[in-house]
Amino acid sequence: MVELRDIRSAADRIRDMVRQTPSKPSPSLSQMAGGEVWLKCEHEQETGAFKLRGASNAVARLGKVAGVTTASTGNHGRAVAYAARQLGLPAVICVSRLVPENKVQAIRDLGAEARVIGDSQDAAFVEAHRLEREEGFALIPPFDHEDVIAGQGTLGLEIVEEFPDAATIAVPLSGGGLLSGVALAAKSLHPKIRIVGIGMERGAAMAASLKAGHPVEVRELDSLADSLGGGIGLDNRLTFDMTRRLMDDLILLTEDEIAVGIRHLWDRHGDMVEGAGAVGVAAILAGKLRGDEDGPLIAILSGRNIDPARHADIVKPEGA
Repeated sequence: MVELRDIRSAADRIRDMVRQTPSKPSPSLSQMAGGEVWLKCEHEQETGAFKLRGASNAVARLGKVAGVTTASTGNHGRAVAYAARQLGLPAVICVSRLVPENKVQAIRDLGAEARVIGDSQDAAFVEAHRLEREEGFALIPPFDHEDVIAGQGTLGLEIVEEFPDAATIAVPLSGGGLLSGVALAAKSLHPKIRIVGIGMERGAAMAASLKAGHPVEVRELDSLADSLGGGIGLDNRLTFDMTRRLMDDLILLTEDEIAVGIRHLWDRHGDMVEGAGAVGVAAILAGKLRGDEDGPLIAILSGRNIDPARHADIVKPEGA
């Protein structure tokens, strides 16, 4: 079990390891949503994504280990590599061939080894588990772990402290670590707040698992929201149940809708945001998410680590 006190402890523990990210209003989205919309700029985190919160908390709680490892779609691996470097620990990050090269290189730039294994996150996890079992590395899971969830929950604390009247938080949804932590923090302090999980239609493992009533395997597919790829684990201990209990609504988006969100953030706000980070905005633009007259809607921009060439192609004017 993860409790509010765990999230508060995590906030104290990682205070000097992560940034308290800014928020800014979006007049254009407020008009479209029919209610006040604010953007929580977690893409301005040190490693370019919210993942640094959970990774920092988990690594900071380790005892003596040979090193740290994980399997990742990119952002979590980069966060673990960064936290490990801060604490002087070796890191081996296992990724699949679907992880964009810019994210793999960012891991290497932090001094960690990026080990490319197979065509899925599950395949990468096999190697991470081997490192844990045979070489004494500490395995930091990307989402289904008490310390990771508590660390992600510190983002929820920041949101409700800044917006005590918030009516809705739009949270990118993949394995459920971010949603579980943010929802637990927010609903513990304001039980009536609405938590909306947002993912992509292509390979949405948590959505398929919720529909089935238990964790299921889903084939990973290439997506603009590549950070939302990967399974939730058939032996999921925490995030499946927490997501099922704490999430009020679920929205899935097409690739075209995600691209519109990326483009809007660049055109109207000057923010380079990856597909996974743009899903809240994309849901508003697609007419699938509305504001609330009872308080602001907070859309989490969860990451910026998109390949620059791919971003340029998405945002270029038509006919250019």
